[in-house]
Amino acid sequence: MNPKTSGVPAGFVPANFSPGFLTLSGPYFIYRAEGETRLGLLVGEAHSNYVGVAHGGVLATFADVALSFAVHDSERPALAVVSNTLTVNFLSGTKSGDWLEATCRLDRKGKRIAYCSGEIRRGDEVLMTMTGVYTILRKE
Repeated sequence: MNPKTSGVPAGFVPANFSPGFLTLSGPYFIYRAEGETRLGLLVGEAHSNYVGVAHGGVLATFADVALSFAVHDSERPALAVVSNTLTVNFLSGTKSGDWLEATCRLDRKGKRIAYCSGEIRRGDEVLMTMTGVYTILRKE
């Protein structure tokens, strides 16, 4: 059994985002069904802070990854996006071994700017709400 994927629910597959920081901050997983996309993160020991809970920066990064992916994935070919603003509201903590899922809504998308909102859950419990504004880097 692969320790990086044990605990990942059925239907989720590795997201295989571009290498670099996202490789270090994950691994992230993706679930796609008709009209629904969710991102997942299995919290590991490396995500924990000195008191044994997931570092807030890990959760904020997961929020940014999920929100930006909602914009990125909203068109074909996929869009290149960069973060302008990220607002997170921490409602509860999480620890190593917990499975987290992010759901996002694309609230408004123009030619160059997109607005998203969403939440991160552990089961039925909402751990975080988030909003973001993203610049779309269109080739023109």
